[in-house]
Amino acid sequence: MSDRLDGEKSETVAWRGPRWLRGPRPASVPPLIGSAGVLVGLLDIASGVFPRFRHSRMHALAEVLPGAVSPLAAAASLVVGILLLLLAHGLKRRKRRAWTAAVALLPVGTAAQLVYRHSAFGAVLSLLLLGFLVWHRKEFAALPDPRSRWKALANAVVLGGASFGIGMVIVSSHPNRIVGSPTVWERAQHVLWGLCGFEGPIAYTHRVDYTVGYSLGALGLLTAATTAYLAFRPEHPAARLTEDDERRLRELLERHGGRDSLGYFALRRDKGAVFSPTGKAAVCYRVISGVMLASGDPIGDVEAWPGAIERFMEVARAHSWTPAVTGCSETGGQVWTRETGMDALELGDEAIVDVAGFTLSGRSMRNVRQMVKRIERNGYETRVRRVRDLEPEELARIQRAADAWRDTDTERGFSMALGRIDADADGDAVIATAHQAPEEGAEPGPFGDLKAMQHYVPWGRDGISLELMRRDRSADPGMNELLIVAALQAAPELKIARVSLNFAVFRSSLERGEKLGAGPVIRVWRGMLIFLSRWYQIESLYKFNDKFQPRWEPRFVVFRNSRDLPRIGLAALQAEGYLELRLPRALRRRTPAEPLPCAHVPTPRSVPGAVERAA
Repeated sequence: MSDRLDGEKSETVAWRGPRWLRGPRPASVPPLIGSAGVLVGLLDIASGVFPRFRHSRMHALAEVLPGAVSPLAAAASLVVGILLLLLAHGLKRRKRRAWTAAVALLPVGTAAQLVYRHSAFGAVLSLLLLGFLVWHRKEFAALPDPRSRWKALANAVVLGGASFGIGMVIVSSHPNRIVGSPTVWERAQHVLWGLCGFEGPIAYTHRVDYTVGYSLGALGLLTAATTAYLAFRPEHPAARLTEDDERRLRELLERHGGRDSLGYFALRRDKGAVFSPTGKAAVCYRVISGVMLASGDPIGDVEAWPGAIERFMEVARAHSWTPAVTGCSETGGQVWTRETGMDALELGDEAIVDVAGFTLSGRSMRNVRQMVKRIERNGYETRVRRVRDLEPEELARIQRAADAWRDTDTERGFSMALGRIDADADGDAVIATAHQAPEEGAEPGPFGDLKAMQHYVPWGRDGISLELMRRDRSADPGMNELLIVAALQAAPELKIARVSLNFAVFRSSLERGEKLGAGPVIRVWRGMLIFLSRWYQIESLYKFNDKFQPRWEPRFVVFRNSRDLPRIGLAALQAEGYLELRLPRALRRRTPAEPLPCAHVPTPRSVPGAVERAA
């Protein structure tokens, strides 16, 4: 613990257990207030939709008010109710802006309840929630989340659909005041015209047309205003790796990078970093859908990890983000669970091949050996070099080929992907390429004789970690096996002792489930994984890695509560590029190019992650 003696020990020793759960506030207050906000919002919507009670105690007072007040109250009740529903999630997460908006809206909702619906119960409930919010105002101090443009489209679709549904209820909730018997299509037309602020084909008596018109107009205005606000508000970008952060991380990797094969991926420039008080350790993360997602182990000295983890948890608590870690090692999982009180679940295994023990001989390597020999007889040759040793023209050709051979519309990768091939920033990385000379008389392809490539990033001073695999679809099958074997055979010359291959999700479950005597639970679980393998490369990736007789190192996911696992899984899918939530390209708003974090690095581009790399 010597590294904690220079100021870190006093902080980390005093903090034991889940500090983000401690503090002056009861943990249940924000969720309770958020649920109450949902209830009040629903009551406000109901108050604006359904006719008022004609014989309530407030009826006499409402009768002396000007004629336009009652329709406006109905519209205000609708708007306040919908906004409270939208704010409920922010209240549960202790967001300060959600609190401010709710405090401003509740008095309006209270007045609307009294004037239109004459509901003393709804008004009292709104006032109680308002008082509760003011009493617990110190609990709502969480900072805003990073913003993205796709929320504007989601708001337009979801809120627009909800407004149309509520509009249909409003149009049909006054059956005794409708002139004639309009059809469903006429009612839908009336709603659509009303949302745009125009009169529809349906007529009402007893001034109900004003109430319906104001209500529909308010819904349309709310949808348009909130969508415009989300689309044109200034962006609050997610954390990015700054030049200084990258420099400090490289220094830590130089001293401690051999610990974790995922360490070098911390240099992705779409990640943020928090450092321990001494600067001897760091946790790199990305925020997605309210989840603060770290990947791999902390970078740096193991004894300084608690300080970096504490800072990570403090940032998560300040923003009310859900903390989570994906792909950490067993040692990392033990430190995370001990220092935070969170739980861990085995996620899968990483395939690591020790170069000294690798050979193509033997029965177990027969299939790989035959495949490699067959491809070599077809005229393919391989080259394995450090990225810094490539000529600029060849490196540019490899980069173009890697982009062209991508088989998905979106780039993938987060936990085991770097997002670039750069000779200046990552000169120690290794490139393995496969080449085949064109047949006599045939013209070479757009990338010459290049047929496949693999990119490996440094893992300490004597290891590399597979980051990217791409091949020409017209090349012979087995390019990936050929290049992995070539990299392993060239490793001694490059002074490489170990090679990290792909990550196999739930590998141990697949292995145990196929053994003799496996229990019914593990067999059912294995069957589910094989079924999911039709869409996700679960079993095939395990089988591919197993060809090279690797040793398996378990990797874990660390989470706060079991109920957070769906959110963490969704965030991980978004991070890896398997689920994309953003505006379509045609609807994205162009913004001036931002300065790059590091001047010598081209525009970052993410690359396929662990699951795609064996495709």
